[in-house]
Amino acid sequence: MKIEKNVICTFCGCLCDDITLTIENNNITKVEKACANGRGLFEGYDPHFRAPRVNGKEVTFPEAIKEASNILSSARYPLIYGLSSTSVEAQRISVQLAETIGASIDSTSSVCHGPTGLAMQSVGESTCTLGEIKNRADLLVFWGCNPLVSHSRHFARYSAMPKGRFISEGRKDRKVVVVDVRRSETAKSADLFIQIRQGYDYEVLLAIKALLKGKVLSATEVGGVPTELLQQFVHTMKSCRYGVIFFGMGLTMTKGRDLNVREVFSLVRELNNYTRFSAMPMRGHGNVTGADQVMSWLCGYPFAINFSKGYPRYGPGEFTAVDLLSGREADALLVIASDPVAHFPAEAVRHIENIPSIVIDPVESLTAKIATVYFPTAMYGVDCEGTAYRMDSVPLRLKAPLERQRKSDEEVLEAIFEGVKEC
Repeated sequence: MKIEKNVICTFCGCLCDDITLTIENNNITKVEKACANGRGLFEGYDPHFRAPRVNGKEVTFPEAIKEASNILSSARYPLIYGLSSTSVEAQRISVQLAETIGASIDSTSSVCHGPTGLAMQSVGESTCTLGEIKNRADLLVFWGCNPLVSHSRHFARYSAMPKGRFISEGRKDRKVVVVDVRRSETAKSADLFIQIRQGYDYEVLLAIKALLKGKVLSATEVGGVPTELLQQFVHTMKSCRYGVIFFGMGLTMTKGRDLNVREVFSLVRELNNYTRFSAMPMRGHGNVTGADQVMSWLCGYPFAINFSKGYPRYGPGEFTAVDLLSGREADALLVIASDPVAHFPAEAVRHIENIPSIVIDPVESLTAKIATVYFPTAMYGVDCEGTAYRMDSVPLRLKAPLERQRKSDEEVLEAIFEGVKEC
């Protein structure tokens, strides 16, 4: 029996790094400190070797690589998608591969926080680390997100509950405000809940900015929120010592999208004339922040990139995976640690079923079940080392507490890359 401490959980963007695992015969028998989602990630993973498959039949690794290389090299308009649940090292090779074969490459950001990237490019971002929030923030605003469900340990480790250097009493020294369209689990634990009408985030944010600048609103309510309550909220933000707005897909995937987030960033910039304020997206998949970082390093753009002309072109809405598949433009698909069949619109899924696809994933997803070529790989942070970015863009090195019996995503992508060059 082996006890492995300070393991990083890669389920969500929190990347909690205090997990303790009990390991017997290369199997995880006990998980401590993790949330329910984290326990499921560790306990539900089978590390034993599984052979790759081509058209549902088990084959050798070289045979699978040859088939995958032939699919990508013969495609006229291939698409690479996923990336958010793999390591930085694998993400880098994915970009190299996309450039070599003239593919489009897109991450899961395009269906979650892609609008955040667009807003950031428009007005900039005032942000910080989770460590700063833990030690300094006395006001936490959660807008369009429900971290008690989606990021279960966020409250306990990084935001509301922990005692920090300048927040000696923890929760007693902090005020929590939730802005949402319904009374979520997080809202029930807040000091102030502001319920807005669905689809009116943009109008409410504009009203808050106007009140912040001393304007008088003639309306008695905006987006279902009484003006007096908005004025109280503005006073709360101006009078705090250090405030943070966490925002989720309630802003990015509803009416307004990047315009909503742009107004959040703009509001935070204005608030810094009165106090210290930051904003941070509640990123979901373990290394989705890393995917944006890697593609930005290498291409200058965070997602929705096309290499068909030999250089990177940026096109949200044109080169994003849902659009390329729904429009039946992609003629081959490489999926890395993602499951578009489970989550994409029906029109996009129908096209996936009609084109050759390659899936690299530790777990046999719905997409893997219908793939032309499927590579069962090691899971980064469990039986494969690697690097991942936390939601605050802090890179962390991942351990491999289990002995690895499968190829890593990086090794599979390197082999495909070499195979494509030989075709």
